[in-house]
Amino acid sequence: MNHRRVHLALGCVLWVAGLVALARPACAPAADRPPNLILIFLDDSGWGDFRPFAPTPYPTPNVDRLASEGCCYDHFYVPQAVCSASRGALMTGCYPGRTKVFGALGPRARGLNPAFATLGEVLRPRGYATAVFGKWHLGDQPDTRPPARGFDESAGLMYSNDMWEFHPENPKHWSQWPLQFWDNGRITIERVTKEHQPMLTTWYTERAVSFIQRNKDRPFFLYLPHSMPHVPLFCSEKFRGKSGAGLYGDVMMELDWSVGQVMAAVRAAGVEEQTVILFTSDNGPWISYGNHAGKTPFREAKGTGFDGGIRSACIAKYPGKIPAGSRSQRAFGSIDILPTFAHLAGAPLPKNPIDGRNVWDLIIGREGAENPHAGYFFGTGNQFEGVISGDGRWKLHRPHSYRTLVEPGRDGAAGKYRTESIEWSLFDLGADPLERRNAISDHPGVAARLRALVEQHAREFYP
Repeated sequence: MNHRRVHLALGCVLWVAGLVALARPACAPAADRPPNLILIFLDDSGWGDFRPFAPTPYPTPNVDRLASEGCCYDHFYVPQAVCSASRGALMTGCYPGRTKVFGALGPRARGLNPAFATLGEVLRPRGYATAVFGKWHLGDQPDTRPPARGFDESAGLMYSNDMWEFHPENPKHWSQWPLQFWDNGRITIERVTKEHQPMLTTWYTERAVSFIQRNKDRPFFLYLPHSMPHVPLFCSEKFRGKSGAGLYGDVMMELDWSVGQVMAAVRAAGVEEQTVILFTSDNGPWISYGNHAGKTPFREAKGTGFDGGIRSACIAKYPGKIPAGSRSQRAFGSIDILPTFAHLAGAPLPKNPIDGRNVWDLIIGREGAENPHAGYFFGTGNQFEGVISGDGRWKLHRPHSYRTLVEPGRDGAAGKYRTESIEWSLFDLGADPLERRNAISDHPGVAARLRALVEQHAREFYP
């Protein structure tokens, strides 16, 4: 399918979606309606990939502006630094040990059990228009794709953009399944090619902007999980070579542009004061890919339980509620997004058990607010690895193996890892954010308290 035919097909889909939106009942008056909720979720972006968090060799003016109008959170954690497990936790408020969504799901996988409600399923009964544009990666069966999981509109890939015939390490295996582009429950591109990949960020963004425009008169939930900067890296011609920092810089500039387009659409729709925007990443950078990977100042990276893998840069904006230009050292996690958004929406929590808690008081920086969690648990695959104290200061690793990079790849080629191991180790993240000095013998009381949490979590989820 050529670009002209693709754009004509996509234009028809957006026209039909607009008619559906017009047919919806009018929403409650603005004073009575809950806030709009926008969740921008990057794939494998490093903690240091944007200027609010670290110097970059390319400009990120829109993310900078989002930070200046909102708050940067330096201690935001995901429970697992791998695609599907991280997304499952975000969408359900549940640990991977509860949902059993570990690692990265492959094509045609059933994925997330429908017994666990998603954010879409929580918010839609409250009157929200719901949409997801981007990488889903929580199941590729009729009952686990977005239309069946609470989303009125959806478009994008069902899994990672490297699960295709040009996979750098195992193309024979991944070529068994064509990488397909879905649009509202239909396959509109049967086989995504190298001609289509550069348009993914643009297509997701165009749909997001259209969705905002068409739903400005009712509360909406927009989930925008970009495929980038997960390898293979692609960007549109409008950003190719523009960063002066290589392809990765070009990709990051286009993602920054996307953030700007979303912010501009919210402002143009006249709903800026009624809209929460939360921006983060599923995990840290995939450093195996060298110059095609992002940066993190912390230990290790994607695919590990060290902070380089599970600590993601996070920014949130809500005018008049979240102090503009602020910075927070309070810890919270992706499992808390569902119950926090439900609180803002006035929606009941799912009937299924969840692990997250409402942390709105922490997000807005309310004086005296304390984290409702004793700790945040983390792991890799089906390996449970430890806990971070609720205040974000202490981190206890139980004995486990992990991968560490030996030699990075270059220009899309993967590098080489080796396997190492860690024993019971306690790190004071306030004094030692790089997790270098085991302080377990210096703070036996802290270690004992956290170890009790670890053992309880292991009994419940990893018997």
